[in-house]
Amino acid sequence: MNSRAATFDWRLIRSFLAALDQGSLLGAARKLQTSQPTLGRHIAELESQWGVVLFERTGRGLVPTPTALRLAEPARAMEAGALQLGRTLSGAQAQTQGTVRITASVPVAVYLLPPLLARLRLALPDIQIELVSSNQVSNLLRREADIAVRMVRPEQGSLVAKKIGSVGVGAYAHRDYLARRGPIRTPAELLEQDLIGSDADPSILRGFAAMGFPVTPAAFALRTDDFIVQWQAVRAGLGVGFVADYLAATAPDVVPVLREALPIPALPMWLAVHREIRTSRRIRAVYDFLAEALPGVL
Repeated sequence: MNSRAATFDWRLIRSFLAALDQGSLLGAARKLQTSQPTLGRHIAELESQWGVVLFERTGRGLVPTPTALRLAEPARAMEAGALQLGRTLSGAQAQTQGTVRITASVPVAVYLLPPLLARLRLALPDIQIELVSSNQVSNLLRREADIAVRMVRPEQGSLVAKKIGSVGVGAYAHRDYLARRGPIRTPAELLEQDLIGSDADPSILRGFAAMGFPVTPAAFALRTDDFIVQWQAVRAGLGVGFVADYLAATAPDVVPVLREALPIPALPMWLAVHREIRTSRRIRAVYDFLAEALPGVL
């Protein structure tokens, strides 16, 4: 590594980490909202400065070299320090105005949050909301979001997580489907139904196995990882699906199936935020509002 290696340009480090995480120049450019040629120049400049090869270019993308893998940890430490600096500076602002970025799963973002955000708008009119509707867990440490509504508790020690309630989950079907197929009296009879479930997520398969009914994906008439599609399929009378109780409550013609006979555990809901919440009045205001309002709609 040459003598210029001690001079770091943070833009180049960001590009290096994005390329490392995404595995391609195109994916890294999209993540950083820049162009692919710019990203490529950053990697080339960093390799020139450091006098090392960071990636092998292949037809399938970028393959990190052993040197790149060794440099990843100190580069991420740099990233964490830079982001901490940004959070400290932004948190020093005392005004309760500006933008707060919230991330939540698609069903929560579509069904639970909009009415609450309408109330939030009346209570805090100087705050704008950016809502990330995704089932992927956004990284709060990298400021992909300020506040997260999650069904799993984050493990990072620099985050504050508060359990704000539990989401009941059950098997549901439309009245028309049950009228067509007849009543369902036992869990074993579920295997004779048109089931709606996930494609890649094995949670429902594990649930059946726990009840003593090992099943394969072939048992499902419809498989999709989009929870809204699952819910709409249930509403359309396609079959029996496993949905959150708060979703089922929005459709009177969708009724529970085997409510007492299926041991489906409730899912905890967590509200997560940076510890720097105490120094950002706008984030704190939105966090406090959601912590109070969300339990009332679960």
